[in-house]
Amino acid sequence: MHDRSRPPAVPNRYPDYDVLAKRNGPSWNDKTREAIARRLSITDTPLFFSADEFAALTAIAARIVPQPATRPPVPVAALVDRKLHANVCDGYRPAGMPRERDAWRRGLHALDAEARLAFERRFVELAESEQDQILRRAEAGELTSSEWSGMRCDDFFKRRLLHDVVLAYYSHPTAWSEIGWGGPASPRGYVRLDYNERDPWEAAEAEPGREAKAARINRHVR
Repeated sequence: MHDRSRPPAVPNRYPDYDVLAKRNGPSWNDKTREAIARRLSITDTPLFFSADEFAALTAIAARIVPQPATRPPVPVAALVDRKLHANVCDGYRPAGMPRERDAWRRGLHALDAEARLAFERRFVELAESEQDQILRRAEAGELTSSEWSGMRCDDFFKRRLLHDVVLAYYSHPTAWSEIGWGGPASPRGYVRLDYNERDPWEAAEAEPGREAKAARINRHVR
């Protein structure tokens, strides 16, 4: 979580790089294009969660992966929602942790109950600093509302909430562009495999004072 009133500026490590420039080029195959198109079509309309649950998840995601206002946001809550709607599971879970759908519903209701106990308001109605307090106490295993129904709050935070929110964020092309990743390397693959070598179809990372050079390279990455 972040103790600031607004998200920090994301360092522009890969200036002028847009992974979607690869969409119609040789870097991706048709299956990749189909998967990316589905991901880009996701909107902030819940299919699994109720409206109140979705609002709580949206607020949580904003604390875990705050996003800059300078670009369209990654729809983190909607990506988690679609995974649960499709009942896509990890294939494993720790002892005492319900299945994904049950864990998320129980966890969101419990966090709301904890917010009411501590501040007499729902989680989405809290100030960001208050939301962070609740989430930090969940991470530390300090929450004890009966709404947890036997699920450990720290297990929910670390193994479900943090896991799903971060994976959802970095599953989106907007996040790929920020970290200079080119998406699945299929069918093209990689050629230059030695340390710190870059293939021509990979983004160039900007060195301090050489941002313009990286931008010139990245405008032509396909």
